[in-house]
Amino acid sequence: MLAGQITFTAWVIRRFRLTSSTDFKRVRQAGRAYAHPFLVLIVLPNDQQRLRFAVSAGRSVGKAVERNRAKRRVREALRPLIAAIPDGWDVVILARHPITRATFTDIQAALSSLLHRAHLVRPPHVP
Repeated sequence: MLAGQITFTAWVIRRFRLTSSTDFKRVRQAGRAYAHPFLVLIVLPNDQQRLRFAVSAGRSVGKAVERNRAKRRVREALRPLIAAIPDGWDVVILARHPITRATFTDIQAALSSLLHRAHLVRPPHVP
């Protein structure tokens, strides 16, 4: 992969970040939560007509290396789903400890399942 492509994809995902701690706390307190053994998804409508995400991993996930790896894997699993999610939502994704033993496919399936349960994306068509 070329350096320009890496920068572009990093910019695309960064554009959707929920960065303010005030907004993060607001979503955690007032949002609707959906749980999975690997992840917790918390969603709250916003009035900005923008889609914003925050990915977090607490100390229960592990040391800094494990937490950062978990967050990177969740962001990468989220990348192809961003286009299918409508604007106007703030989303917080919390990693849980079992995510350290999960495969990337398991993380993708968990995230997709949670987004479907939250009615943010439609389930894939099964023939």
